[in-house]
Amino acid sequence: MNDNGGSPRNSSFAQSMRAVFWSFFGVRKRRDLEADATQLNPLHLIAAALIGAAILIGVLILIVRLVVA
Repeated sequence: MNDNGGSPRNSSFAQSMRAVFWSFFGVRKRRDLEADATQLNPLHLIAAALIGAAILIGVLILIVRLVVA
């Protein structure tokens, strides 16, 4: 676990984006999941998830428009 006495978690937004990206595919290793739980900032994860979802929706809309057109 993280024994940093309540200090902010040290992680970058890029690490959060990478964790969300791999989680969308469902290919996270248990070791990586446990490391993420102790290192990643929850606010970064929420923002990364919203950005990832928006990108996924945009890509799906683009694909549908290309197929239908």
